[in-house]
Amino acid sequence: MVVETDGYLALIEHLSFNLDIFSSDEGDTGTESVEDVVTDMISSNIMSIFEQNPELHSSVRFQLLKEADAVVADLSEVLANVWDKQATNEQVGFLDEYISLLKNLFDSAVAKYD
Repeated sequence: MVVETDGYLALIEHLSFNLDIFSSDEGDTGTESVEDVVTDMISSNIMSIFEQNPELHSSVRFQLLKEADAVVADLSEVLANVWDKQATNEQVGFLDEYISLLKNLFDSAVAKYD
């Protein structure tokens, strides 16, 4: 649906080009870890997709959840060195933009089921 697409691979590449954002823990941090930020953002975006598409069949919803879990697993692997550390404002900003791009991929995939 999403994780096997060229768009997703391009986003992984985009993340790898921007790993320097995660190489430093300098700057203002909140209380949330990178893991908390990622899981909250992914969850919020998946819930938003469900709300925007109430007619989605339960099998499609289940597939979206599986894909979201795969995305979180990929991000935890790539960001393993900082996964448990407090996220800086710069990291949160990047993750917000990145996960918005991921949501666009999910929105496109869902549109094919209409």
